[in-house]
Amino acid sequence: MKSRTLQRVIEAVPTSDGAGVKLRRSLGQSAWARLDPFLMLDHFSTDNANDYIAGFPAHPHRGFETVTYMLDGHMRHEDHLGNVGELKSGGVQWMTAGRGIIHSEMPQQDAGRMRGFQLWINLPAAEKMKPAGYRDIQASEIPVVMLPGGARVKVIAGTLDVNGAITPGPIQGLATDPLYLDVELPAGATLTHPIKPGYNAFVYPFEGSVAVGPAHAARTLETHHAGVFADGDAVELAGGADGARLLLLAGRPLLEPIVQYGPFVMNSREEIEQAMSDYQRGALTAAHS
Repeated sequence: MKSRTLQRVIEAVPTSDGAGVKLRRSLGQSAWARLDPFLMLDHFSTDNANDYIAGFPAHPHRGFETVTYMLDGHMRHEDHLGNVGELKSGGVQWMTAGRGIIHSEMPQQDAGRMRGFQLWINLPAAEKMKPAGYRDIQASEIPVVMLPGGARVKVIAGTLDVNGAITPGPIQGLATDPLYLDVELPAGATLTHPIKPGYNAFVYPFEGSVAVGPAHAARTLETHHAGVFADGDAVELAGGADGARLLLLAGRPLLEPIVQYGPFVMNSREEIEQAMSDYQRGALTAAHS
């Protein structure tokens, strides 16, 4: 086994999006901070309704997938296809923008905690103009696996593999082959997980701290810092002094040009200009020959 080491650290920075929702952005805060095929990771977490109440009114996307994972709270998704989804604690919304989707995500609460993540995953050039799609994944559909030492893993996408014990998540068969795990590690508890060589991978602790890498060379990653792994065929994680809760993500890189303008992610400037033109004339969601 070649254990992956920590290659670089991206500190999440406070920002806002939508109509003023406050959040922390690690991946995606700059072009340097992408990790093919992952474009952006936003983490929202607040007990103050003023930080989230304005939500994300109707807006467009083209060329990638958005994954919203709600830890606490309730938001409603609506889109031009007629989909309505109630995103509640523990649930996931997996949306493929493809050639175009216009959607909104609005809070269905005016008090209490709102906490979760939005991840953007790029689509390959061959799929950027495919029809849009949307899937609601309820908390009950997401496997939860308890491991020795008290570790707990929720398997959102890809497959959990612990010493050959396989647990598939609800999302499978995508071009980028994403792995998306929500991992809880008590102090000192460990997780070793295979990652295919050549795939990009990172870890984001949102509670506590985590030791990353083989025990003799482990580095501590603090809360709100995304840790990008060097290549190898496995990752080793251990809960810090107060334990850790983290996201572990990996995927097959597309190795294609990325040109982004706001909510549009394509392969060339011409395709971005086409997306903007399509949106302005009301044709973003129409099929192209």
